[in-house]
Amino acid sequence: MEEQNSPAWQPPPPPEKIEAPEAAEMSEAATLGSIFFEPGRTFEDLRRKPRFVIAGLIILIVLSIFNFAFIQRLGYERIVRDRMEANPRVQQMPADQKEQIISQQSGPIWKTIGYAAPVIGVALVIFVGGLIYWLGANAVGGSANYLQGVSVWVYSWFPPFVVAMIANFIILYLKAPEDIDIMTSQGGLIHASPSMLIDARAQPVLNALLGSLDLFSIWGWILAAIGLRIVAKISSGAAWAVVLIWALVGVAAKVVGALFFG
Repeated sequence: MEEQNSPAWQPPPPPEKIEAPEAAEMSEAATLGSIFFEPGRTFEDLRRKPRFVIAGLIILIVLSIFNFAFIQRLGYERIVRDRMEANPRVQQMPADQKEQIISQQSGPIWKTIGYAAPVIGVALVIFVGGLIYWLGANAVGGSANYLQGVSVWVYSWFPPFVVAMIANFIILYLKAPEDIDIMTSQGGLIHASPSMLIDARAQPVLNALLGSLDLFSIWGWILAAIGLRIVAKISSGAAWAVVLIWALVGVAAKVVGALFFG
């Protein structure tokens, strides 16, 4: 006869259910086209499985080709000279000192840096931008991870970048090299902002400020807000707050650069 106080037999607890990660519905190649026409659906898929390698490589490769073509068509020494002469500090230097600086920065080492720097800079911006979106989205109650933040950054930038670069290549080869203003073309040859109405040399700060209201930039902000809302599962207001705060930091950097360097 069993004792009354002996514990009754209980079945073991069921094994813990481990949810498998959601599988992507689109290939990474398919997302490159769908982001133009179905951004919401694309970001839903990027939430399931973040990816950005192909889109990021396309951005870097196209930028490298354009930077090479721009330097070859306009001439590296001319680019250096125009940038130096537009700098208020360099303008105050004696002519011989100015020519010495231009000669030094036109050398092979600086030329190599001129080819590589924009691409390296953009690669860093991609990963830093993804970090900002990840931290910002989580700060307002989101649930994104770092790779999702990078995915939103890259794919919100991809459509406006592709369209703008196509236009830039067309203008680069339709316009005579001597008709291209180096200073106003630093952000690209296509101008889709009120800055086209301002003389960049006479009013560099105002030009930089108005240049931030670019249609391609606004397109990217809209896509980023959609992406953060879907991927990080936050409200539209919170998504726009993250995007606009980071955009304002970029605008401030441009204005400060124009203030000190012309």
